[in-house]
Amino acid sequence: MALPKVGNLAPVFTLQNQRDETVTLKDFRDSKNVVLYFYPKAMTPGCNVQACGIRDSKAEFAKLDTVVFGLSPDAVDRLLRFEDKQSLNFDLLSDEGHAVADKYGVWGMKKTFGKEYMGLMRTTFIIGKDGRLKHIISKVKTKTHHQDVQQWIGENLAD
Repeated sequence: MALPKVGNLAPVFTLQNQRDETVTLKDFRDSKNVVLYFYPKAMTPGCNVQACGIRDSKAEFAKLDTVVFGLSPDAVDRLLRFEDKQSLNFDLLSDEGHAVADKYGVWGMKKTFGKEYMGLMRTTFIIGKDGRLKHIISKVKTKTHHQDVQQWIGENLAD
């Protein structure tokens, strides 16, 4: 499945967060920019680095009128452990059946150490207040992810 196109409405979703609360993309329409970042698995080295960068820059995202969601195929209870272990301060969304990952075109064949398997591609989508996809980052650098996203929003979506 292909990635959705920049300029189109972002595929809508309703998922449970780490506290088993319902989060719906439509709730942020006309009020916040949304960063939706897909990561393969909670509590793994790259995902820890990426999540901690977001955690440590929550105030900067708030100044940009932006809310951040991390989305993975992990179960709600694993996401809660991830939040606790890393002292995370933003919503992690559970997409166990990878239906949302499919809608965004980020579930597909991966290869690690010569082994092929289906999995989630680390990808970030920036959605404007109008609900449209503004930017897609498919080559995510986990160490600078938070800075890369903030810079793009600051240069392109700042009021």
